[in-house]
Parts: sequence; structure tokens; C-alpha cells
Amino acid sequence: MALLLLLITLSTLTHLTTSKTHWLDTRVLIQLKHSISPSSSPPSSCISSWDFNYDPCDHLSSQIFTCGFSCETVSHSSHSNISRVTTLALDQPGYSARLDSVSWTLPFLRSLDLSGNNFSGPIPDSFSGLTRLQKLTLSHNSLTGPIPDSLSQLGFLEEVYLDYNALEGPIPGSFSGLTRLRRLEVQGNRLTGELPDLSRLSNLYFLNCGDNSISGGFPVTFPASLVEVSMRNNSLVGSFSPESVEKLGFLQVLDLSYNQLTGSIPASLFTRPSLQQLSLAYNNFTSIEVPSQLGADSALIAIDLSYNNLNGLLPGFMGLMPKLSSLSLENNKFVGLIPTQYALKTVWPEPGIAPFNRLLLGGNFLFGPIPDALMRMEPGSARVNLVDNCLFMCPVTLFFCQGGVQKSLVDCRNNIGPVIP
Repeated sequence: MALLLLLITLSTLTHLTTSKTHWLDTRVLIQLKHSISPSSSPPSSCISSWDFNYDPCDHLSSQIFTCGFSCETVSHSSHSNISRVTTLALDQPGYSARLDSVSWTLPFLRSLDLSGNNFSGPIPDSFSGLTRLQKLTLSHNSLTGPIPDSLSQLGFLEEVYLDYNALEGPIPGSFSGLTRLRRLEVQGNRLTGELPDLSRLSNLYFLNCGDNSISGGFPVTFPASLVEVSMRNNSLVGSFSPESVEKLGFLQVLDLSYNQLTGSIPASLFTRPSLQQLSLAYNNFTSIEVPSQLGADSALIAIDLSYNNLNGLLPGFMGLMPKLSSLSLENNKFVGLIPTQYALKTVWPEPGIAPFNRLLLGGNFLFGPIPDALMRMEPGSARVNLVDNCLFMCPVTLFFCQGGVQKSLVDCRNNIGPVIP
């Protein structure tokens, strides 16, 4: 009997000595496989190939462990040739499991990608043990509950993708301590509350909080490093302060559409040398501030201010913006003539000036003759929409008149006055 015990012990010690993968990492992989519903793991999936009768890192990319993770050899006090799991990126057959059923003791993991599956339950606090994690991707799952404060303990995080789940509550204020964070995507959840102060995140260049229920005003505490911001389809209210974007010297894309913002659109948005795309559609803005001077270095390519309550004359200065090629002012309350600048920029732009290839002015109260340049435009040369105005002289035969469908004479008189030119 003593001899048998000795042989078993020696066999175990030999296995531990020759095992390439650290036992803690193997344990997490075993837990992950066992947590996934067998019905959601088809034979062709990564998880189905995992056979723990063999060493994971030693048989990686073989027929036993076909995919799902990668390993690197690290120095270890007791094992000079030990391997640790450094990336975990599952395929997307629709794995179904709760993430909080796994211990997640993977201290050398740098990237975790479980996107495009059906993982459910809360984001586990045990993720705080992923101390070297740089990229966290949990997009397109069924995760619920709040975004845990414990994620803020991951000081190496550079990219966080939590988009398109069912997460609730606010974005933790403790995220302000993730000073290496470069990209944060939390769109498509059920997040509420106001956006926390992110001014300390000096490396953050991409922020998408769209399609949530985030409230409050447009933040004035954004870091100056931001290049792209989307807070579309939230519950933002109040006016748009020019100070909120003055320090965003690298901002290229700003999307605040589908909110309840009010007041004037500040002139400074149209003169920023870096801003290329601006969408403030589906808000309650009532006026546009005209820049005192429109520089030739304006970088704006696309402007969408449709579905607001903007009134007065169409902003003529937009027809002089050198790079602007897409302008949508649909469904507002603009009155008056179509500016000649718009027509010339669409049909006969000056050398070095980008033409309008998209000019959408429908759903306003524009009246008067159609500019001669537009009348000479060839079908297909640009997308132009003048429907649902008071342009009774818009010929039915012209494509941009959309069959001549305009507002009724009564509607036009009620909004413009008794005389319709």
C-alpha cells in the first residue's frame, strides 16, 4: 500500500512539473467550459474542442484546443517554463452562461473578448482580479445589473466595450481613475443618471454613450483629448454651452441627436478647425448663431440639424463652407428663399470647394422661385429634397420637387403671412 501511494504521489508531482499551463489558468478555462450550456456550444465551437486531459497551452491551436485563447511563457519562481493565458477571445456561436460562475483568476490576461454571445447575469466583481487587463469586450450579450465599481481597479484598461447589453444604473464615477482609458463604448444599454466627470481621462479619444437614458445637460467636463463623442438617443436637456466644446481641440465627430436640447446652436461649432461631422437632429433647438467670421479652415463635411424647431431664414453661411458636402435642415420652421449660395455650391462650386452632394431642405416653409442653378441640375448629380414647403413654383417634372408635393396654401399663409410669393 505504501508503495502504491508513493507511485501516485510521484505521478502527480511529475504532472505538475511538466505541465506547461499554470494551474490557476487551467482552472478558469475548466470553469468557463463547464458554465456554458451544452446546447449553446456546437461541435464546431472553440469550447467544444477543449479537452482538459491535455495541457491547454501545450496543445493550443491543435485539434484539442483549436481556438479561444493564447498563452505566453513567463518567469516563475518555482517553474521556469510556466505558461499563462494572456488573451481570451471566444468565437460567437451564441454561448449561454453566467459570467459570475467563473473565478476569473487570470492575472496575466491582457485582453478578454466574449462579445456576440448570450452571456447573462451581472458583470462579476471578480473581474477585479484581471489586474493586467488592457482590453475588455463584452459587447452584444445579455448582461444585466450595474456597471461595477470594481472595474475601476483595473488600472491598465485602455479599451472598454460594454455596448448592446441590458446594463442599468449610472456610469460609475470611479471610472475617472482609469487614466489609461482610450475608448469607452456603453451604447445600447439602459444606463441612467448624469455622465460623471471624465476630465481626468487625458487619453480618452472615443466615447459612445448613445441609446441609453442618460440625463442632465451636455457635460462641460470632457477631456480635451476626445476625437469622437456620441450621446445620441438619451435624455439630455437644457441649452448647449459654447464652453462645453471650446477645449475639445481634436474633436472630429459630435452626435447629440435624439435628445431634448434647447436654445441656440452656438456659432463656435461651425468654426472649429477639427470638427468634421455634426449631428444635432431631433432636438428642440430654435435658432442658429451665425459666426462672425467663417474661416477657410472649417473642416465640417456633414451637418444634420433636421427635426428641430429652427426658424428664420436658412443660414446662408453654410453655403460658403469649403468642405461641407452634406447638409440636412429638414423638418424645421425655416422661411424665405433658398439661398443662392446653396444652389451654386450644389451645381457650380468654385475651384477647391466641395459641392453639396446631399442637400435636404424639405418640411419647412420655404417659398419663392427656385434658384436658376438648381433648375439646371442633372438628375443623379446630387440628392436634393425640397418637398413639403411652400414652393408652389417647384415644377412637378423636376426630381427634387418630388412630384410637386408642397404644403397647403392655408398652412403656408398661417406660418408666413397672407401673401405667398
